[in-house]
Amino acid sequence: MLLLFTSKAELIEKESGKYIRSVSQSFDFPSVIRLLEYHRISYKQVELSRKNIFRRDGRRCQYCGTTNGKITIDHIIPKSRGGKESWENLTTACFSCNNVKGNRTPSEAKMPLLSRPQEPNYVIYLNQKIGNPKVEWKQFLYC
Repeated sequence: MLLLFTSKAELIEKESGKYIRSVSQSFDFPSVIRLLEYHRISYKQVELSRKNIFRRDGRRCQYCGTTNGKITIDHIIPKSRGGKESWENLTTACFSCNNVKGNRTPSEAKMPLLSRPQEPNYVIYLNQKIGNPKVEWKQFLYC
């Protein structure tokens, strides 16, 4: 609302039936606004964490595809062999697949990955985190 009052943004879409009220005035509740000036911000990266690896892989074992049972984090190239903590080297695995793979690479264990792990795109990550956007937002988003 502050951006609208200071004329730094304009109202594009309002929420129907919702208003912001003061003692003497009523204002449309904004759903979509457009900034009149854009100040570029630096590229954001998704933080490498267990929670985000589970989110990226959909809490699914990347070796057998199951979503049942205990899902763990697996180093594709084991730490004992110089495997790093990176988006490309960490994946989700069920407890049994992780134990079968052990201290081997997927090719040595004859357990190919269902998908190649990579760092998620920030916009896609936000979309997964927030959930389905409102209908009136879709024409302004890349979804």
